[in-house]
Amino acid sequence: MGKEMTLKGKSAIVTGSTSGIGLGIARALAAQGASVMLNGFGDAAAIEALRKELASGGGKIAYSAADLTKPEAVAGLVESCIKEFGTVDILVNNAGMQHVAPVDKFPLEMWDKVIQLNLSSCFQAIRAALPDMKKRNWGRIINIASAHGIVASVEKAAYVASKHGLIGLTKVVALETAKSGITCNAICPGWVLTPLVQKQIDALAERKGISGEAAKIDLLSEKQPSHEFATPEQIGGLAAFLCSPAADQIRGSSFSIDGGWTAQ
Repeated sequence: MGKEMTLKGKSAIVTGSTSGIGLGIARALAAQGASVMLNGFGDAAAIEALRKELASGGGKIAYSAADLTKPEAVAGLVESCIKEFGTVDILVNNAGMQHVAPVDKFPLEMWDKVIQLNLSSCFQAIRAALPDMKKRNWGRIINIASAHGIVASVEKAAYVASKHGLIGLTKVVALETAKSGITCNAICPGWVLTPLVQKQIDALAERKGISGEAAKIDLLSEKQPSHEFATPEQIGGLAAFLCSPAADQIRGSSFSIDGGWTAQ
């Protein structure tokens, strides 16, 4: 990225950013000089090491342990960012969870929890962040949806519903901010190689007595035609691009990074 795409002087919240996709996005934004509010769970020492690592990009790096399954914590996260950095210029709603069960056996409490974290917390964070963005007539809202925001799979009712809803929310926010310097877009990953997914590959290889590569293909072959994972770094690169001047007129769009999954 050239100098015109620097994020120096900008501040960002990336939810669920202590590992996986969120960390990939946080790294990409920090590398462009943004100050970043990390959020998520994990070992305190490991999170502090990440904070120091990301600070090498020149921005300030802070951390909030806000539990976004609790609505009152979401607005508090935005307030913490403004208190720490003075503004919230970029909001990346990435935190999410999954629960698998048939519709007629889906636990009501898990439905509520998935919808709160995957969808309602995004609305709550956007609602809290927009007034500050409007003061400066600039902002970037990036919602991490999923291939499951476009298509469905069995036994994932809450996840699929939340991600479809998140794409709808993205479009509404984009329309409401269309005449401003604030944009809202969604990224829709397919299978992404995160530490959690690697554990699934390892377990599958052990269970079937096959190689790690064979287990990877077995996992991917049902959905992802490329037979390759997307990476957190690739998703981070797209998020950084959506924060650049080149993306000023990209509004209400959903970008698939899914190896051809939703092209089928």
